[in-house]
This record gives sequence, C-alpha cells and structure tokens, in this order.
Amino acid sequence: MLLGHRRPDGMRDDIRVDLALPLICIIAFSYTTPWDNYLVAREIWWYGPDRVLGTIGYVPFEEYMFFLLQPVLTGLFLYQCLGRLRFDVKSTSAYAPWLGTVFFGGLTASGVVLLLNGNPSSLYLALILVWAAPILAGMWLYDGETLWALRSTVAVATGFPTLYLWVADAVAIRSGIWTISPNYTTGLSAFGLPLEEASFFLLTNLLVVQGVLLLLYGSHRVVTPERTTAQPAP
Repeated sequence: MLLGHRRPDGMRDDIRVDLALPLICIIAFSYTTPWDNYLVAREIWWYGPDRVLGTIGYVPFEEYMFFLLQPVLTGLFLYQCLGRLRFDVKSTSAYAPWLGTVFFGGLTASGVVLLLNGNPSSLYLALILVWAAPILAGMWLYDGETLWALRSTVAVATGFPTLYLWVADAVAIRSGIWTISPNYTTGLSAFGLPLEEASFFLLTNLLVVQGVLLLLYGSHRVVTPERTTAQPAP
C-alpha cells in the first residue's frame, strides 16, 4: 500500500487515510478547471505553443496533470509528517476559529475590493484571493480548533512543498514555458517569481493540507502533535 509506511498514529487501518488524497484531488481538479480556463481565456497567463502537448479548452494537458500532482505531492509530504507524530487530545484557544475565519475572510474581502476597483494590474491577485480565501475561511469556521492545534504540522507540511513549487515555477517562467501577463499583475516579484504566483502556491498548498487534516481529524476534537520516534514499518 502506497501509504503503508507513513500512516498517522492511531489510524493504521482507517480508510480515511486512503480516501483523503483521492478526494482532495477530485475536488482540486473540479474546482480549479473552470477558474484556470478563465485565466488563460483572459490572457492573464499563457503558454508557449511549442512547449505543450496539447490543450483541452484553453488549458494545456500538463496543467490539468498539475491539478492532480500538486495535491499528491503536498498530501504525501503531509503524511510523512503525520507518520512521525503522536496526537493527544488537549485544549486550544476558543478564539482560534474566529481569528482564522476573520483573517481569510479579510483576504476574501480584499480580493473583492480589488475586483471592484477595476485596476487591471491587480486582477490576477484579486482572482486568486476570491477563489481560494473563502474556502480557507470556511475550513476555519468549520473546525478551527483542530487546525490551530495542528498549526505546526500545517506550517511544515505547507512550507516545504510551497518552497519547492516556488523554485519550480520561477524556473518555468524563466524558461518561457509559460508567461504571466505584465498587464494583469502588480509587478512585484522575488527571484523571478511574481507575487501572484507565490500567493497561488501558498494558498493552494494550505487548501490541500488543511483539507486533508480536516478529513482525518475534523470531528471538533482538539488534538496537538507531539514528536515521537517513528516505528519501523513491518
């Protein structure tokens, strides 16, 4: 079994461990497909025609594959983290769900304001925020206690895949595999990676990590991880 060597403690035979990633992949593919087609149709980003195998709608085959590969990459890394952790029921902040909801709700509102403002240079950032932030706000509203209790796991499991994808995306842009429109972006970038792309990968990895954690532990039981020595696989 693919996940047999790194399964969360206490969930060795729990079917949710096997179903969480496929379910997240289906959701990610379904939710991202119309949004990304709109981005390409508006020429917010585009691809080199000699750099792709073909397209379905406006989006290259490779991009559709990425809709599935990113959740798998980030989800398997999360399982590696969970395989080294033991979970205990402990108390957490009663304000955490509201703080998370307000924060991501604020990002959503910011995206709406940017859209209504009509400034072309903020369009891509606005579309990212109104697409991703409401879902993250809903996750915190649903069970922010668990997400807060697992905040260290969220940070690690989100951070490392995000850094990897930042580097990969910067290389792809520099190589001309795809191009981000200068007309619909703020122009802010670091090491060749536009702010919008950095935000996209950070928010989408948060969606994957928090989504998997809520599928596994989102029963409104408060859990916090404690490091323990991983047991060798049988």
